[in-house]
Amino acid sequence: MEWVRFTCAAICLIFAVVMENIAVYGVFKFKFVMNRMHAAAIGDTLGLMLGALGLIILKGVSWFSFKMCLVVFLLWITSAVSSHVIMRMEYSIDEEAVAEETSDIDIQGGGQ
Repeated sequence: MEWVRFTCAAICLIFAVVMENIAVYGVFKFKFVMNRMHAAAIGDTLGLMLGALGLIILKGVSWFSFKMCLVVFLLWITSAVSSHVIMRMEYSIDEEAVAEETSDIDIQGGGQ
């Protein structure tokens, strides 16, 4: 039974590392700041969740598990708020670049 728990934890931790590496690649690959922020936010969220899940499985349900869930919750909140603030700042500073990058997207949903 111990090997099953270790295997599940190892799989979660390996996928967490893979997701973080994909997020880093996305941050360096994309040119537009909002695309970079999206890649970082998605990779960060999933990587953090998988990493915490792997550690919780490895350690077992205990006080440590509660603290890990609390850390994940706080990081999810702060990550979303900081991403939103940076996006709003970028949009307000450089509206022409945002309009140019999103010119082919139909926001109203009416079609072309």
